[in-house]
Amino acid sequence: MVGAEIIFKHFPELSEKQKQRFLQLETLYKEHNQRVNVISRKDMDMFYLHHVLHSLALAKAFEFPTGSEVIDIGTGGGFPGIPLTILFPNVEFTLCDSIGKKVAVVTDVIEKLGLKNATAVNSRTETLNKHFDIATARAVAPMLQLWTWMQGKWNHKPCFYLLKGGDLTKEITELLKIKSSLKVQKQSISQWYEEPFFETKKVISIYA
Repeated sequence: MVGAEIIFKHFPELSEKQKQRFLQLETLYKEHNQRVNVISRKDMDMFYLHHVLHSLALAKAFEFPTGSEVIDIGTGGGFPGIPLTILFPNVEFTLCDSIGKKVAVVTDVIEKLGLKNATAVNSRTETLNKHFDIATARAVAPMLQLWTWMQGKWNHKPCFYLLKGGDLTKEITELLKIKSSLKVQKQSISQWYEEPFFETKKVISIYA
């Protein structure tokens, strides 16, 4: 069992309000998980390590400027969107998923935590009538698919921050075949977190 302390260890600058919100997360997800399986039940013991801390690796790697608009594609139960929303109260997050029962869970978590900078949307990304500065996703779809879904949805230039694992050579090659000028960068999460779970996990940035 790993508690919220692991978040406080890696993010010592959190305010008391942020700490309280992170502490509340486990209780909220345990309640919802009894009705809707948004997180693998055997994974709940590692909720803070596998889901919350993993999501926050994006904050170790990348900037989320104040006032920016972020879409979390295929947010599922709200990852990485909910932890990032707590960490960046001055950034606007749209947590998007096509599965209604998951969006209902995310909506309730947002309301219970009093997160004013997050909106959960039951929609496919490609049909949203909105534009964004940054797109995040965690193990949702291949990079080329994410790129396609976000066509015409950018305020400025495309900017993806992704959580991925395993061998990404094929995914990156397929994406660069479509647009060879893209800058794709990989960083190992293990440079920030020493826990063994993160040894094969990576953060990916894609810039146009």
